[in-house]
Amino acid sequence: MGKRLSVTGFDWDSTYDLSGFRPMSFEVQNKTAALNLRLPQSMLDAIKVKAKNKGIPYTRYIRMLIEHDLAQ
Repeated sequence: MGKRLSVTGFDWDSTYDLSGFRPMSFEVQNKTAALNLRLPQSMLDAIKVKAKNKGIPYTRYIRMLIEHDLAQ
């Protein structure tokens, strides 16, 4: 294991603006259920573009949309 670095005396508040941070959910549950879903190709293409813009796999993006809707 590498050497631990100390951050004593580091003023996080003056260095970083954390006001834009949003709460996020962590994926802690095992994914044991599978889903087979038929969509129009144009819809799947649009989902893939949005996911790519966010830098995540499209399946994770779909799961995020479902989680967000269920949380409301």
